Amino acid sequence: MTTLTKPETAAPRAPKRRRRISGLRLYTLVLIGWLILPIAIMILFGFNDTHGKQNFRWEGFTLRWYVHLFDKSDLTTAVVNSLTIALLSTLITTVLGTFAGLALGRYRFRGRGATNIVLFMAISCPEIVMGASLLSMFVTFNLPRGYLTILVAHVMFSIAFVAVTVRARVVGLDPSIEEAAQDLGAGPWARFRLVTLPTIMPGVVSGALLAFVLSIDDFVISNFTSGATVTFPLWIYGSTRTGTPPQVNVMGTLIFAVGVVIAIISARRNARAVR
Repeated sequence: MTTLTKPETAAPRAPKRRRRISGLRLYTLVLIGWLILPIAIMILFGFNDTHGKQNFRWEGFTLRWYVHLFDKSDLTTAVVNSLTIALLSTLITTVLGTFAGLALGRYRFRGRGATNIVLFMAISCPEIVMGASLLSMFVTFNLPRGYLTILVAHVMFSIAFVAVTVRARVVGLDPSIEEAAQDLGAGPWARFRLVTLPTIMPGVVSGALLAFVLSIDDFVISNFTSGATVTFPLWIYGSTRTGTPPQVNVMGTLIFAVGVVIAIISARRNARAVR
């Protein structure tokens, strides 16, 4: 004898929700678009097939500016000056700023508070004030302005950023790790090289990248201390009077691309470290 069972009814489907963009998300997208717009225009006009000195009107697509990137020798010299100054100042400020941040974050000494105030004053000081004061110092000591004075100026205003970044990393260190290394027989240099430096390396790398970016795109302080030496930002400012060539956009695109690659590598390394 078979029994009849009541057929099961399917559960009612939930109504589909329309995806709505919240006000905060819309604001974020508009802000990101506003920030990316000048960079996108720079990249676009690096492919502009212009035939005059002005590069403000789209005339067609071409790759010849990438092929003839180094045709303007004065522009190439300015870019080389900016890159070498940025690399040298980054190297110097990273070493000095790392030890300064390590001392400020770990030890208590007389003048520690005043040193912190001076560092934050250097960070918050307007660039025109910093440039005028450095110019006065070079003139007082009768130093001819040029490549060396730009390098000294960049080291002086970048070292505070590196020291503060490393100090923030040092404050969060666990002292028991170094104490354990000391108990195992590691000397001061071995503890610093094998324990302290790898631990604070993210802060050191962040400070170094910040110093490099501040140096390579600096205009105000370099304008006060450059003399006859021309950097990339100074060359661009001077070229606006006669016409900015497309090679400037190409140079800017390449510099931006290198920065993006470094940021992606750093983000992937941080994500791997978190995992």
